[in-house]
Amino acid sequence: MKVLVTGANGQLGRCLQDRIAHFGFDGIFTDLEQLDIAHLDSVEQFIEQCRPDVVINAAAYTAVDKAESEYDIAYAVNAKGPHNLALVTSNLNIPLVHVSTDYVFDGNATTPYLSSSLTSPQSVYGETKFAGEKLVAAANDKHVIVRTAWVFSEYGKNFVKTMLRLGKERDEIKVVADQYGCPTYAGDLANALLLIVRELVKDKPYTKYGTFHHCGDLPTSWHGFTAAIVDEAYTQKILDTKPLVTPIPSSDYPTPAKRPFYSVLDCDDFPVEVERNWRSSLKHVVEKASH
Repeated sequence: MKVLVTGANGQLGRCLQDRIAHFGFDGIFTDLEQLDIAHLDSVEQFIEQCRPDVVINAAAYTAVDKAESEYDIAYAVNAKGPHNLALVTSNLNIPLVHVSTDYVFDGNATTPYLSSSLTSPQSVYGETKFAGEKLVAAANDKHVIVRTAWVFSEYGKNFVKTMLRLGKERDEIKVVADQYGCPTYAGDLANALLLIVRELVKDKPYTKYGTFHHCGDLPTSWHGFTAAIVDEAYTQKILDTKPLVTPIPSSDYPTPAKRPFYSVLDCDDFPVEVERNWRSSLKHVVEKASH
């Protein structure tokens, strides 16, 4: 069975590459160099030629602050691209698994967001990702949209790698303590998506199309996440000394894009049983990322 994965060089894409053979799938991995999803003709030609059984769209414009001044580029990747994939896969009767974000919410909640909760994005990144969700859902009935948050891994640029670098360079790290969410290991997310794909291609008709949430199991702040990273790095002797991790308010760290103060996602309705223990995954990532 063939699975086409877009955004193959990102954190999630790399983790999907690592895991897809374990599920017995043949992976077709593309990034911008192989397939620009913002161009419908290219998408039509590529998918008609390789004829995958399922498409996973892991491509995204994720430069949250930069998106504030690059709306057209962000929209092309986060909305137009997914729409193109949905149009082509629908015409060929191919299911589409699309990855979205917690930024579709306003971040003002006090209890975990349900997949059915009211959306109200507060940034260009959030707006364009939500536009992508709506376009995918309208174009292909056979869609699974998975929202996630605070993704980290051993690959690419991410929060864990940044904190490990700062931990080596500084005696003190000041980190925002009034934004809450659930760190998500990209490897766990990759497994979750591939488990959905496995269900999609079984002989029985698949009925669990729709929008779902997948993120780490326990909420924390960016300050709490940093403290966990530093503790793990010190335990593994990657850091000789532990820097002071100092909490600061968001007002002390202004950014062009508005960040959600509360990004905790309710994952109870996720259609398959999955691993979500981010603290356990953090041990692996800290070890890998330090080499």
